[in-house]
Amino acid sequence: MIASRTPVSLHSLLVAGGHGKRCVAGAGGRKRGRVQRRHLTQALESFWRHAPRPAPPAAAARGEANRSWQPPPLENPAFEEYYKEQRIVREEEWDDFISVLRKPLPATFRINASSQFFKDICSKLENDFKRYLESEVSDEYGEDAIRPLPWYPGNLAWHLNFSRKQLRKNQALESFHEFLKHESEVGNITRQEAVSMVPPLFLNIQPDHHVLDTPGSKTFQLLEMIHQSKEPGLLPRALVVANDVNAQRCDLLIHNMKRMCTANLIVTNHEAQNFPDCRIANDLSEIYKKDCKPQRLEFDRVLCDVPCSGDGTIRKGHDMWRKWNSGMGNGLHLLQVDISMRGIALLKVGGRMVYSTCSMNPVENEAVIAELLRRSGNSVELLDVSNELPELVHRPGLSTWKVQDKGSWFQNHDDVPCDRKNVILPSMFPSNKSIQEGQSVCDDIEVNTGSNGSFSRNFSIEKTNKVYCDTDGISNSNTTKHSDSTPNSTSSNFPLHRCMRIVPHDQDSGAFFIAVLHKLSPLHECQMVEVTKTEVLDDDESLEEQKKISIDAHTSEDSNLTEVALVTDDVKNDQAESGNRMNKLQDQCKWKGVDPVLFFRDLTVIKSIVSFFAINISFPLEGHLVTRSADPNNARRIYYVSKSVQEILQLNVEVGEQLKIASLGLKMFETHRSKDGCPCAYRLSYEGLPLLLPYISKRILCASPNDFLRLLQYRTVNFAHFINARFGEEAASLIPGCCVVILREGHQNLDLGSITMDPTTIAIVCWRGKATLNAMVSPPDRKELLERITQRFGLKALRVEEENPRRQN
Repeated sequence: MIASRTPVSLHSLLVAGGHGKRCVAGAGGRKRGRVQRRHLTQALESFWRHAPRPAPPAAAARGEANRSWQPPPLENPAFEEYYKEQRIVREEEWDDFISVLRKPLPATFRINASSQFFKDICSKLENDFKRYLESEVSDEYGEDAIRPLPWYPGNLAWHLNFSRKQLRKNQALESFHEFLKHESEVGNITRQEAVSMVPPLFLNIQPDHHVLDTPGSKTFQLLEMIHQSKEPGLLPRALVVANDVNAQRCDLLIHNMKRMCTANLIVTNHEAQNFPDCRIANDLSEIYKKDCKPQRLEFDRVLCDVPCSGDGTIRKGHDMWRKWNSGMGNGLHLLQVDISMRGIALLKVGGRMVYSTCSMNPVENEAVIAELLRRSGNSVELLDVSNELPELVHRPGLSTWKVQDKGSWFQNHDDVPCDRKNVILPSMFPSNKSIQEGQSVCDDIEVNTGSNGSFSRNFSIEKTNKVYCDTDGISNSNTTKHSDSTPNSTSSNFPLHRCMRIVPHDQDSGAFFIAVLHKLSPLHECQMVEVTKTEVLDDDESLEEQKKISIDAHTSEDSNLTEVALVTDDVKNDQAESGNRMNKLQDQCKWKGVDPVLFFRDLTVIKSIVSFFAINISFPLEGHLVTRSADPNNARRIYYVSKSVQEILQLNVEVGEQLKIASLGLKMFETHRSKDGCPCAYRLSYEGLPLLLPYISKRILCASPNDFLRLLQYRTVNFAHFINARFGEEAASLIPGCCVVILREGHQNLDLGSITMDPTTIAIVCWRGKATLNAMVSPPDRKELLERITQRFGLKALRVEEENPRRQN
C-alpha cells in the first residue's frame, strides 16, 4: 500500500541495490558499486523522509480513542443525593437547579474605575461593542448579549450571554475577545466570575481602612476600591495586605498586582491560620491607646475567602462532576474555622469580616459560621446585609443540615461511631449553644497568643486544664464536659438566616456563600485557645489529595487571581526583641529565600534624584523608599510605599520581622547603564510616573499628538525627524538622561503645573540620548496608548508589531 503511493517502491530500490552488488567486477566494477550504493542510500533516505509511516499501535489506539471520545457525563448520583438531602433548594425547583448546573457559565468581567482610561472603556462598551453584539449575535445569544450586572455599583461589572469557551471559538466575537484580552493585560479590566465579585462589596471599605485579604484572592478588586476613593494627586490612606501560604501563588498574585501600580499593597507569605499580629506591647491597655504608633497589627476589614471544595464552580469546572464526594467538605471544615477565627482575632473592635466560599456545602458554610459564633460568644455578631445590594438575588442561610460520612447520614454528633468521632466533629452539626453556656472559668482579657498568633491546636493540655474552652468534642481535661447540641436537635438557634446563599438558577451564575461578621469587643482567652492537634481527614483521602482538591477548586473559581493553597510552610516566628532592632535588621533578612525589605537611606542619591527632576518637597521621599537588594547602596530598583505601609514596615522591624513579605510598594526608580554622561544614577519607572508626575517640574517635554504617536510607534526617534521642529530642538537642549514626554492635546495654553496635575494627562518616560529620544514603555502599554491616541485624534498608526525603529534613525 505504501509503494503504490510513492514514485519508487521500496521493493524496486532493494532489487536495484542487489543487482548493483552482483554487477561489481574489478576496479571499475567496485567504483560503479560504490556509486550505486550511494545512490541507493540517498534513495532510501528520500523514501523514508517522504513516505507516510504507519502509526505505532499505541498511537493508533489513541487515535481510535479520540474518534470515539465523548465528553464526561455531567452527572454524579452522590452529588445529587447529597444536596437533595440537604434541601439547599425546594423540591419543585430541583430540575431547574440541576439543568443550569449543566450549562456553560456565562463570562463576566469588571472595569477598573481607577484606570486612567476608565471613561474610554465604558464608552467603547456601551456605544460600540454593545450595539455590534446585539446586531451580530443576538439570534444566537439573545438580545442582551452583553449587559451590566444590575447589582454591581456604577455599572462596572458586565455579564455576557456566552461562556469564555464560546468567546474564544466564535469568529463573530473575535474582535471583542481581543479587546478583553488586551484591556485585561494592561489592568483596565479584570475577567472574573460574577459571584466572586460579591464579597468585597459587603466590606464597606472606607478611605482610611487597613484591609486584610487572607487568602489573597480578591486583592485587585480591593485595591480598585481604595484607589477609587482617593483625592486627585494624593495616595489613599488605606492599604491592603494580601496573604497566601504558597510562594508560587504569591508570585502569581504579585504579577497580577503589577497592573494596578499601587504603593498601598503588601503581599505576605504565611499560613492564614497563623498570620502574625506583630505585637509589641505586653500590656493590652497600651495597644488601644489613641494617637500613638501601632503596637500590634490590626485591620479594619478582613476578607476570609477560605479554601473550599469548590462545587459552586461546577459550571465551568466540569471535572468536578467526576471527582466530587462529601468528604471534600468535611476535610476542610476545621481549617476554615481556624482561618476565620484568626481573621476575627486580627480584626479591630468595630471592624467587619466577610467569610465566603464557592461551595454549596453547609458543613463548609453555615456550620463554620455557627462555630465562629459559638467560640466568639458576645464578641461577634452576624450581620443582616441583605439590603446593602438590593438587586442581588440571594437566599437565606440554612438552619438545618446533616453530615454524611462514608455513605451514612448523621443528624448529631452522638450518632457518629466512636472510630469516626475524630473525623466527624461536633462543630459540623447545627448547634444551639454558645460558648458561655458551658464554660466554668473565663478571664475577661484578650489572650496574648505570642508573636505567631497561632491557635491551631498547638497548645498543651497541661497549660489549659484550668480554663474551660469549647473544643467541640476535643477533650481538654478529665473533668470538663464539652458543650454540644442536644442529642435530638437538628436545627441551629444561631441567626444563620442572615447568611447569604447565591444559587445558580436565580440569576444564571455560579454558586456562592457569604456571611458578614461584626466585632463588638475583644476576644476572651477561652474563645481563642484550642487544645490538641487533630487531623480531620477522611480515611480514603490523603492530606495531599485534600490540598489538591482545594487548589483545583479555587483555581477554577477565578482564572485571573488564584486562591490559597493548603501547603505548610513550617515557619516559626521569633519573639519580639527589645532594643534598637531597626538598624540591625537593615542588612539581612530573617526569612530564608526571601529578599530583605530595606529602607533606602542614601541621602546623597535621594538629593540627586530630587534635584535632577525638581521634585516638590510636598512629595516626601525620605522614609518612603525601600529596596529588596541585600546591598542598599547598590540597589537596582527603588520602591515607593505609602505612609500606612511605612508604619507597618517599621512595626515589623521592631518585632523581629515576623511578617514574611513577598512584595510591596510601587517601583519608582531604576538604575541605568547609559554612558551618555547623565549626572543622575537613576531613571523614572513608567509604573510610578502617574504618582510622581504632579510633583515634577523639570525634565518635562510637551509633544503634539503626531510627534507623541511617532515616538510610540518607533520608540527611538532622531531629534531632526520629529514633525514639530521646535519639539526636537527642546529635546536636544536637555542634558542626557531620563525625561518625561506629555501629550499636549490641541492648542491648549494651560501652564505645565495644571497639565501635570490633571489625572487624565497622558505621559510616558523617555531617555534623551546623544541624538535621539527613546520611549521606555512596554509593548502592551504602547499598544494601549496608540489605540487611545489614534481614536481620540483620528490619526492613523502602524501596528506595534510592524514597527521598524531604523526607519526613523
